[in-house]
Amino acid sequence: MVRPVPDKDRVLVGVIGAAHGIKGAIRVKSFTHDPKAIADYSLIRGDKDGGGLKLSLIRPDKGGFIAAVDGIADRNAAEGLKGLKLYVMRRDLPKPSEEEFYHHDLIGLKVLDDQGQERGTVKAVENFGAGELLELALEEPVKDMGRDILVPFTRALVPEIDPDRGFVTVLIEDWASNQIETGEKKG
Repeated sequence: MVRPVPDKDRVLVGVIGAAHGIKGAIRVKSFTHDPKAIADYSLIRGDKDGGGLKLSLIRPDKGGFIAAVDGIADRNAAEGLKGLKLYVMRRDLPKPSEEEFYHHDLIGLKVLDDQGQERGTVKAVENFGAGELLELALEEPVKDMGRDILVPFTRALVPEIDPDRGFVTVLIEDWASNQIETGEKKG
């Protein structure tokens, strides 16, 4: 029996999509900085099996790749993998350079305001094409924006990031005031 790996020791790097063709190929979406690098890692399945998985990329495809999976040779077996999350062990990833962070390290951090008061947590890190955003789950709503807000992940709005001490400082009120003045709505 394979023992599950705790989430803090593994990092999500991709997800398997639909089967492709009849020979067991699958679509895979990579979350790695270089999308092709997903095939370079020893992947861990994100299911109850939790065992290893080896991908061989075949070609790029709509937002990801068509890939072969070692041991999967037909469409039925490939269909059984749909939605499977793919992880790597944290220790196998390169250390980020200064001013770089793995999303995994930011999610769950306490959000402090500029006065050092705890306001909530980082719920997710998103990028819809115009730059990275921190999704914050706040304890109290900000003005008319609610408790879950998206804040641009910029040095101006997020001046301090300290994963080792478990927090980020976010200038929530500055951002909210700017949103109201410009007429923009909750992200």
